[in-house]
Amino acid sequence: MSQSVAWLMLVIAGALDVGWAISMKYAEGYTRVGWSAVSFVLLVAFVFLLGRALKVLEVGVAYSVWTGIGAAGTFAMGVVLFGESLSAMKLAGIALVLMGIGALKLA
Repeated sequence: MSQSVAWLMLVIAGALDVGWAISMKYAEGYTRVGWSAVSFVLLVAFVFLLGRALKVLEVGVAYSVWTGIGAAGTFAMGVVLFGESLSAMKLAGIALVLMGIGALKLA
């Protein structure tokens, strides 16, 4: 597998991580069966893709990028879907996370 395919898998895994976190919220403590099933499927999918990407990418970089994508994406979706609070300090924090992801990709 090429580096570019591994990076693509990693980004998709990060996006699936966002979906997983949101599905957990909708599952309401895993009391809603449908959303609980969606959560499980997304979990399996992102772990599979992350594992495949780790065959090529460095574990420290890949894991950091994956968690950063998940953190930034989940934050954004929380604001959009659930009306979670947004402040200058939170935006600055997410900007730092995104800059860190960019730096790791370039490293």
